[in-house]
Amino acid sequence: MADRWRRRKMLPPGQGQLYWHVLFRDNPEVRSTVVAVHERLSGLPGLDLVPHEWLHLTTLIAGLTDEVTQDQIERMLVTARGLLRQVRPITVTLGRVLYHPEAVALEARPGEALLPMLNAVEKATRIATGRDGVLSHAPWTPHVTVAYSKAAQPAAPIIAALGRAVPDCAVTIGSISLVVQDGPEYAWDWRPVAEIPFTASCPS
Repeated sequence: MADRWRRRKMLPPGQGQLYWHVLFRDNPEVRSTVVAVHERLSGLPGLDLVPHEWLHLTTLIAGLTDEVTQDQIERMLVTARGLLRQVRPITVTLGRVLYHPEAVALEARPGEALLPMLNAVEKATRIATGRDGVLSHAPWTPHVTVAYSKAAQPAAPIIAALGRAVPDCAVTIGSISLVVQDGPEYAWDWRPVAEIPFTASCPS
């Protein structure tokens, strides 16, 4: 595995990026699953475990904070609220482990179930800023990162400790948040701007 922090260009403190994230800090099922994963990884060097407060599913990078105005942010939120009124809460399963050269994550399946959420925030970002947002990975594979690699190291001990899957955790996603991430990623200086619920009713 590679050193994520060495390989990536980090923003200085005071400069940030706007992200559309699903936040799980208040979800007991996700936190319980990740606690168990962290216990299995805790004895291994070279990993930064994601703080429970900021467990998340990255959906879209909306832009740099010095490129998106406050008026654009407000328009983005208003537009997203309107679009997400047409989206129902979405249930996915976390369980399959993904090994990326820079991270360890749990895949959210089925990924296609989350496309209405992604499409809504992509459209809201485009309407408000005039620019497309950026996917953190293409093609988009929705996932919850549990640890980042902070050293060049073999993956074999990590895979041996965690395996290819953990017990399935069903989670219902009913909102998405716009979050400012200030400065370098490893500082975890995050500030949620707004949380937008999915408010379409389930068919009776």
